[in-house]
Amino acid sequence: MNLAEPTGDDLVAVLAALANPQRLRVIAALADRRDYVSSLARELGISRPLLQIHLRKLEAAGLVSATVEVSEDGKAMKFYEVTPFTLTLTPELVRTAAKTVTVADRARP
Repeated sequence: MNLAEPTGDDLVAVLAALANPQRLRVIAALADRRDYVSSLARELGISRPLLQIHLRKLEAAGLVSATVEVSEDGKAMKFYEVTPFTLTLTPELVRTAAKTVTVADRARP
């Protein structure tokens, strides 16, 4: 996803992902380091299943990425980190992106 020139759907996904306070906390926690789900859930004080829902939404929006690594004891651990991004929201960006929105079209019966 190119946040310098996002499509309408990209912009909707990013704004929707960032519109949740818990997801903002996840981004803040991962801003300067990568971490695995269990550790991050403990730090944020939320359940792992709920955290995984938030992480999937952030990953779908292109704001975080994940890698699976195997620990020394053979346990698979999924690490997340912030995907570097810059978003400068301007009326012009919104006007340009709005011309390519298809998300609302799919929601219509």
